[in-house]
Amino acid sequence: MDDKVKIKKILAPTDLSELSQAGVRYALKLARATGAEVTVYHTVNYDEIVEYGEEVKERVALNRTSRPTSSLLETYHFALGRFVKDHFSDLIAGVKIHEKVELGKPDENIVEYAKTEGSDLIVISTHGRTGLSHMLMGSVTEKVVRHASCPVLSIRPQPGQKAAEKAAAA
Repeated sequence: MDDKVKIKKILAPTDLSELSQAGVRYALKLARATGAEVTVYHTVNYDEIVEYGEEVKERVALNRTSRPTSSLLETYHFALGRFVKDHFSDLIAGVKIHEKVELGKPDENIVEYAKTEGSDLIVISTHGRTGLSHMLMGSVTEKVVRHASCPVLSIRPQPGQKAAEKAAAA
């Protein structure tokens, strides 16, 4: 009996932040080493659509089964493509990459997408929050780890990355 684990499909969720780059980068390196394909996946949180106006927000809130305007998801799909191109051009050669954007709750969407698509592994960054901010906000990564039907590899940010994000937020 062959007990080898073969990783064919890797899901690399991102919120398009600097800290999420660590998880995507690791997923791409792992895919290159194993011959797996990677789906770089972004969930547009319902709260994010506020910037597109109350009309779209109300339409989505009233009927979650209706599809938001295609231009909304196209905007985020363009941003995801740009994120991949700008930060991972050194790794994309030789790796089959898919890019996917959906509207919903990040933790729930990630778990469902991985299950539906038959992902063998989820590689996700964690922001490394602790204490009160972790209690209040929860952790998308923690929820994914708890509910995913496949293994989850959590990548912690490097100390320099965390400091850079704090400085950018100030």
